[in-house]
Amino acid sequence: MDKFKNLIVLGPLIYAIHHFEEHIIFNFREWRLKYFPDSNSIPTEAILAILISLLLIFIFIHLVNNNRASAHVVLYFLMTAQVVNAIFHIFFSFYFSDFSPGTVTAIILYLPVNFIITRAAFRQGYLKSYFEYGCIFFLGAITFILFEIIGPIIIGLSIIMSFIYYLLFKNRLN
Repeated sequence: MDKFKNLIVLGPLIYAIHHFEEHIIFNFREWRLKYFPDSNSIPTEAILAILISLLLIFIFIHLVNNNRASAHVVLYFLMTAQVVNAIFHIFFSFYFSDFSPGTVTAIILYLPVNFIITRAAFRQGYLKSYFEYGCIFFLGAITFILFEIIGPIIIGLSIIMSFIYYLLFKNRLN
C-alpha cells in the first residue's frame, strides 16, 4: 500500500470525510460568509460531486498512463483541494480566533495522507526534486486563492490548464 497509484485513491475518500465535517457536522459556509465575500453560489454538494469526480478522472488517467505528467496533475489537484485547503483552515482558525469547520479533518487526514502520497511520488520518481514539488504547491496555492476570490470559473480554467499541461508534457517528462 505504499505505491503512489494505490495511495492516490485515498484522495476522494478523505475529501468526502472532510466535506462531512464541514457541512454535516458543522456549517462551513456560514463560517466563511462571516469573514469572506460570497464568491461561490454553487451548493456545497455540487462542489463535492464536481471535485470528487474530477479527482477520480485524474486518478483514472494516471492509472491508465502511469507517467510523470499524469502524476503531476493528480498532485496538483490534491495540493489545491487538500493541502492548501488544510493550510487555509488552520491559518484562518488562528487568524480569526474562530474554529473553521474542516480544520479537524484537514489536520488528521489531509496533511498526513498527502504527505504519504507525496513521499511515494518522490520514491517512485514521479517527483524528481523539491523544486518540482514547490512549483506544484505554488500553482495549487494560486488556484485555491483565485477560486476563493473569483469563484467556480477557476475550476474550469484549472481543468483546461491541467489537460494542456498533461498533453504538452506526457512525453517530455519521462
